Amino acid sequence: MQYLVAVDGSTESDQAVEYAATHAIGLGATLEIVHVLEPETELIDGEIVLPGGDRATDIGEQVLNRARQRATEAVADRDGGLETDTKLLTGRPSDAIADYADRAGVDAIYLGHRGLSEEREQVVGSVAKSVVDKATVPVTIIR
Repeated sequence: MQYLVAVDGSTESDQAVEYAATHAIGLGATLEIVHVLEPETELIDGEIVLPGGDRATDIGEQVLNRARQRATEAVADRDGGLETDTKLLTGRPSDAIADYADRAGVDAIYLGHRGLSEEREQVVGSVAKSVVDKATVPVTIIR
């Protein structure tokens, strides 16, 4: 079995990592931790440029490393080790998460939900709600 947990460095995604880790180790599943970079590109002299690309990648890797450490610590008292893997994705978060989960053949998706106000969610949408709509596997949302 393989579970996927999407992280963004928020408190809610930290909680999702801990919850997913306890489920994964309890069922002998691998835990795949993903973070989505949302590139905002610019067109300069006819070439598409990603401003701060290396910096964004470095920060994304830091988010993944902290999440992996949190997952390991969450199940440190359990026998056997938790097998984890990390991956940086790019694009619109809900699409990137759902598409990757489908391609990787994961069995379930976990993610945190910040609980924005209804007014704010109408303007920017909710990644969690969009993943639920697009995913082909069960999705657990942690609040």
